[in-house]
Amino acid sequence: MVNIGHKIEDMEFDVYVDDDFKKTKLSAYKGKWIVLAFYPADFTFVCPTELEELAEMYDQFKKEGAEIISVSTDTKFVHKAWHDHSPAIKKIKYPMAADPTGKICRYFGTFIENEGISLRGTFIIDPEMCLKAADVHDNSIGRNSQEILRKLQASRFVWEHHGEVCPASWKPGQKTLKPGVDLVGKI
Repeated sequence: MVNIGHKIEDMEFDVYVDDDFKKTKLSAYKGKWIVLAFYPADFTFVCPTELEELAEMYDQFKKEGAEIISVSTDTKFVHKAWHDHSPAIKKIKYPMAADPTGKICRYFGTFIENEGISLRGTFIIDPEMCLKAADVHDNSIGRNSQEILRKLQASRFVWEHHGEVCPASWKPGQKTLKPGVDLVGKI
């Protein structure tokens, strides 16, 4: 399993994207930010609400230099069937990764062994392929795409501005902090 601040292992996997099946690798996205959105399964209840919300915000993520990749243990064929039959999933333009063996899910620590599915997990990877943020939680709780975007923006800001950090609920344009300078006498 990968840890925050460590380089991620390169992996090859199938995706369904642009009405086609393709093979890709995580390294194919080197130089971009990557948002991996793990979810339990296609044709479920909470998952389409999250994936649709990410699809509706996809252009905002791309403006930040990021690619979204959704990941489940379904096959690429199931992704296509879901895309063809669900109005919510039909909005998706980002790659939908197929992980039927659970290899990617195991590596990121989201795989539920006795169920063969993934927990909900969101991972932000920087352009040098280092893990910057991870959030994993129970499958009954949906994510907030606005918060994922905010974490991406904060991750990107501190990556680009060495020596500065983002305080709680920071958003682009707000004041940041410089440890050792801004906190003197406030601890």
